[in-house]
Amino acid sequence: MNHRLPVPLAKAYRLLNHGPTVLVTCAHGGVSNVMAAAWSMPLDFMPPKVAVVIDKNTHTRKLVEASGEFSLNVPSRRQAAETLASGSTSGRDGDKIDQLGWQVFPGTLTGAPLLEGCLGWLECRVIDEPHIQQSYDLFLGEVVAAHADSRAFRDGHWVFEAGSPRSIHYVAGGNFFETGEGFEARKPGE
Repeated sequence: MNHRLPVPLAKAYRLLNHGPTVLVTCAHGGVSNVMAAAWSMPLDFMPPKVAVVIDKNTHTRKLVEASGEFSLNVPSRRQAAETLASGSTSGRDGDKIDQLGWQVFPGTLTGAPLLEGCLGWLECRVIDEPHIQQSYDLFLGEVVAAHADSRAFRDGHWVFEAGSPRSIHYVAGGNFFETGEGFEARKPGE
């Protein structure tokens, strides 16, 4: 059953503003790849923009530079082992997406594949900033399409119902934590 729904671009930043680990996917010249990234963030509302660190020594970096596109996929706890493996092996050694058993579906506006089973997907076009790319391995992207799993994100917000899938956050040494229970706070005097 397909639980994917489009996310209005004005709300796309909410897929990342809580700091989840993401999976960067890309493709160029018939070759695709996936890499885990703990360092990503939203940058702007409209047009929505994101930042992600992609080290210059990675296979992903070469494909992103060649294609000018990438996607950010937000994995769940169920995908933690594959996420860890995606961040600790190289696509230079073979088709990492296939080797790790990732199922993909095509993006709607980019050529970067999207990973089945994730909670959110942001399709991005690189905003060329050669200085920060070379000096800091930081890539900026304009989000051109966004989608979410309706069991985890709907009406522009993450869902924290019992049993709903949650995003994961990488700590170090193979350790993650899962997003916890949501709550609302009010300013004093309200």
